[in-house]
Amino acid sequence: MKRFLAATAAAAALIVLGGCSDVPPAPTVPQLAGRSGGTGEGSGGAGNPNAVGGDGSAERRARLHAAGDCVRKHGAPRYQDPLLTADGFVYTDDVALRDLDGPELDAIQTACRDLIRAAAFSMRDQGPPPPNLIRAGVKSAQCLRANGLPGVKDPTADRHFSPGKGFGLDPDSIPAGGKQNPVVMRALTACRAVLDEEAQVSSLGNLGHA
Repeated sequence: MKRFLAATAAAAALIVLGGCSDVPPAPTVPQLAGRSGGTGEGSGGAGNPNAVGGDGSAERRARLHAAGDCVRKHGAPRYQDPLLTADGFVYTDDVALRDLDGPELDAIQTACRDLIRAAAFSMRDQGPPPPNLIRAGVKSAQCLRANGLPGVKDPTADRHFSPGKGFGLDPDSIPAGGKQNPVVMRALTACRAVLDEEAQVSSLGNLGHA
């Protein structure tokens, strides 16, 4: 089972990452509708530092890059730098960590502890899903319901998602057997285009503009 240690005393018990030495150009990220700084709302609940807006500074981006670079050098070479929006929300490449086990993640935590603390974010949590992503997720849910999966629910602003993957399927909303169930397989095939669109909207490259 994958384990993630606390990055700061105030953060949840999940690995947290951050910034870098070379300051990249300021992102062109608009203020997103329905999102306000300091609420603590969004994926991961009130203990999720990524869902607390406020600090979208170049200095924080630099710290996020430095921590991301450390993670790449100490066990996750495909890990992308966390995305920091102009309003201070953070989105992370948790997909690149899925194949790592507890000891490997512990090694990252040990090697990158100071950089992780300086960046003050959770490596496995996400900022709140932007409106465009929620709309894409609702479209996917509608298609799945229309193609044999009536239990699939529309995603909301506090639903967890993975960048590049979207919201995914809630195991409680699909028949036994999961994705191997013939009914699920048919629905996924019928809705492939809208599911791919949702995944694209959720990518780190698009989240800042969603």
